[in-house]
Amino acid sequence: MSLSMVQLVYLLILLGLANLPWLSQRCFLVLECPLKRVWVRLLEWLILFFVTLGLGLALEMRQMGDRHPQDWEFFVVLLCLFMVAAFPGFIYRYIR
Repeated sequence: MSLSMVQLVYLLILLGLANLPWLSQRCFLVLECPLKRVWVRLLEWLILFFVTLGLGLALEMRQMGDRHPQDWEFFVVLLCLFMVAAFPGFIYRYIR
């Protein structure tokens, strides 16, 4: 698979995982929650951010053969991208 295809697939996975806590009523995709509170959704969203980060690092190791060192700015930008990607799910759950 080419690098551009891997990047596209990764961005689609990021978009899906960012919206999952707001689109699903299950806690951590396993437990049925009759009343899923906001803090549970945020905790689930943060855990899915770290899952996405780990997936990205694994894809980079597999595709490039080595992981490039990043400073804290890279991780802050990735967190902001994850926040922006979660916006449609948040709007669907709380504003609509």
